[in-house]
Amino acid sequence: MNKLILALRILLGVMLVVFGSNKFFEFMPAFEFANPDAGIFFGALANSYVLKVVGIIEVVVGLLLLTNKAVPFALVLLAPISVNIILFHATLDPANIGPGALVFLINAFLIFKYWDKYKTLF
Repeated sequence: MNKLILALRILLGVMLVVFGSNKFFEFMPAFEFANPDAGIFFGALANSYVLKVVGIIEVVVGLLLLTNKAVPFALVLLAPISVNIILFHATLDPANIGPGALVFLINAFLIFKYWDKYKTLF
């Protein structure tokens, strides 16, 4: 089980560093949305500070996961972002929900595995 947790932590960390960095350096091709409303909404986010803040958080969380530092804290920081990724795709772009669902599921699984670290919060 420890190897699975390590592999998922690294996979999630790499995904977050890559996609978070892309919000600044735009090294991946622009994403095509099947629903024009999704493109309008995402464009509005991209033209404001929102995606830059999300990108910073994704890179920081990804680096924390990759270096195995403050992992429970990193997972909590990622939780609202992963929920919003799922909600965005579920409501506006269901055809492309796969990568977002993967981020959400790995985040949820790792939170579950680190649950003993959160007990004092509840």
